[in-house]
Amino acid sequence: MNVRRSAATLAASAVLCVGAAPAAPAALADVATPSPSPVIPSGLFGKADPAYDGVWRQSFALLAQQTVGEKPAQQAVDWLAGQQCADGFFPAFRADTAKPCDASAFIDSNATSVAVQALTAVGGHTDTVKKAVGWLKSVQNQDGGWSSNPGGAMDSGSDANSTALVIRALEAAGEKPAEVKSKGGKSPYESLLTFQLDCSAEPAADRGAFAFQPAGGKLSASADATAAAVLAGLGTGPVVAPSATDTPAAPLACPATAGDPAAAAQGGAGYLAEALKKDGHLTALTAGADQSTADTGNTADAVIALAAAGHKQSAAGALEWLKANSAAWAKDNPAGLATLILAAHATGTDPKSFGGTDLVAALNATGPAPQKQNASAKASEQPAKKKDEAKDSGSNVWWMILAGAAAGMGIGIVLSGRRKKNQL
Repeated sequence: MNVRRSAATLAASAVLCVGAAPAAPAALADVATPSPSPVIPSGLFGKADPAYDGVWRQSFALLAQQTVGEKPAQQAVDWLAGQQCADGFFPAFRADTAKPCDASAFIDSNATSVAVQALTAVGGHTDTVKKAVGWLKSVQNQDGGWSSNPGGAMDSGSDANSTALVIRALEAAGEKPAEVKSKGGKSPYESLLTFQLDCSAEPAADRGAFAFQPAGGKLSASADATAAAVLAGLGTGPVVAPSATDTPAAPLACPATAGDPAAAAQGGAGYLAEALKKDGHLTALTAGADQSTADTGNTADAVIALAAAGHKQSAAGALEWLKANSAAWAKDNPAGLATLILAAHATGTDPKSFGGTDLVAALNATGPAPQKQNASAKASEQPAKKKDEAKDSGSNVWWMILAGAAAGMGIGIVLSGRRKKNQL
């Protein structure tokens, strides 16, 4: 979901507005009017116009940096936190944070959800996250789900993508999504599972997939929605710890287990695995095109979802395709680079050597440089770390014994602590 539906909706809306404008006079029709270059805030990742994806790409950039052990620049974190409106939501992009958000601000549950995940991961923004979560709860639909533009002109009711993103935000913030009930008494999972194609769906290959929304009363398989729903059903976000187990993805088990988000997620993973087999990647038909083309972003999302479901081997072919074919798509694209980093992380792949590209360096080059590690601070942390680890072993005496034994045998003992990562 690198190009979110709310961003796409905003862009489409802009195009429709342009299309409704009077035609230019014939004398001016052939005169090209250059578009003004967007003003890019100094704390923002990327140089492209952020109008539709500023918060989205910033959130993913911070998540990816945090995941690989980089400490995001304070300027970048502050920029993201500063995008929040007084009501608690995050718009797609807020150009002037000195002015309060007004009716023109696009109310965006997707941007709010990923901002919650990013700010939770970097820490230090408890009040901001709490306010955003409160807003998300306040705009939950009767069916338990969310739309991308709650109460706005583009609100078409709950959809699988937005509902999945909010579930992930709630999880990241320490909430229990199953207990977040709408005024109609419905939970987010109850809404999400209504978008899954069940055991009666035709063709059979689509069973287990999720639809974005019903169209004409019918559900149509969407790899984009499915990848998002798989993570939500498994109770995780795009930051997925590499799994020690690896089993082949299987089709939706029929009869399906009613009301089980994890079982539904596994059915979605089975659909993604089969969809990837045809070309080694996902495809999409873009507006105005006659034939489908490679869908790099959703292929990366599918890899993350399959890894989260414990099916790395089912994602292996797509991962290799990404290594060989994603460079042009990801170039100067913070959200794209970040998603590839998260795909590498989920599969235990080195993001600094991804098909010949150092994804971490490439991402860092698109925004404020991450904070440098303070050598003196790191040195001062060592005594405290050893003391804590010694307590865990039962007695400080053991450290003296081990140190002496190591010195006598010429063996160096390296102590390392694994930082606990927030799962979004």
